[in-house]
Amino acid sequence: MKRYFTILFVAFMLVGMGLSADESVLIDFAQLAADYPKDNPKENQATMVDFSVVAGSSYTAEEKALMKTSLAIKNWEVLLASSSRFVLNQSLSMAKPAKVREGAANFAGATVLGIRVHFPTDPFNSWALVRPPFEIPAYMDKTVVNADGSLSVPQEEVGKGRKFDNLGVVKNVGVLKSVSMNVHGLNFPHSISIILMDENNEEQEIFMGNLQFDGWKKLTWENPNYVAEVRNRDLRVFPLYPKSAPMRKLVGIRIYRDAAHEGGDFIGYIKDISIVYDKAVLTLERDIDDEATWGILQKREEARRTAELRRLGHLQVLRYLELKKMHAGESAPAKAPTAGK
Repeated sequence: MKRYFTILFVAFMLVGMGLSADESVLIDFAQLAADYPKDNPKENQATMVDFSVVAGSSYTAEEKALMKTSLAIKNWEVLLASSSRFVLNQSLSMAKPAKVREGAANFAGATVLGIRVHFPTDPFNSWALVRPPFEIPAYMDKTVVNADGSLSVPQEEVGKGRKFDNLGVVKNVGVLKSVSMNVHGLNFPHSISIILMDENNEEQEIFMGNLQFDGWKKLTWENPNYVAEVRNRDLRVFPLYPKSAPMRKLVGIRIYRDAAHEGGDFIGYIKDISIVYDKAVLTLERDIDDEATWGILQKREEARRTAELRRLGHLQVLRYLELKKMHAGESAPAKAPTAGK
């Protein structure tokens, strides 16, 4: 009887204290520095994706060898609003890796995402979307790069679907409590927001604030609808796998420029993005690995991923062919990667 009352007392204490949320890194650009191949790093090995698996038979081996890309910072794109997407503006808008100097007060020696946006000088509202080179898959198995440059999935990773965990994706996310990002500002009077997508492919744009400051600053959004008290929550029980597989993934980062502010070049730097959230389900060691057995989560997004792979694989080839057609004085044609490079 005494033990029963002890358990009951602890339960009431937990209810009275409310809920505690978890914090995870959604993406850390320091982890996306180019590290492959070793002699001339161009891609990020952990996030590399091979698009040649969906290429047609008309492509040569040399062209298929080019069908690899990754979330390496140099591959990220800057897309201007349609009203601002003139050739000059778009060509001068880009993402680049930037190195924080050794001895700096914050993030010394780290590689961060550098952003340049060339906004129109005319007085009208505009925005620029900084996005990854491909839609980040929520459920994709981890791969390793073989000696011949091909990718393969280790046996222990089959069916896990965690290639991009904390590299643009966070799993088991219930209610968002807050979102934060470390940004280096240069006193530009622009604003910044983060676009996230959930397991239902619904996007949510979160306004993070103004960039008119100098140096590093942690911008934080607090969910105004977050209910911290357990008693006030709508408590429900849902079926588990594959229903309870909520997640959040990064779609992009948007920079807003107001018509009243000066246009032209904008420069900024981002180190990482983190989220604080309630778990959708308790993390328990389950007797059976549901996803490894059924593979439902990976099959759900297989059609979307296949279409994306086909589109980007074709784009890689078109860029290579266009480069070969360019005047030699402007840029020498690129060579296809050799085996193991």
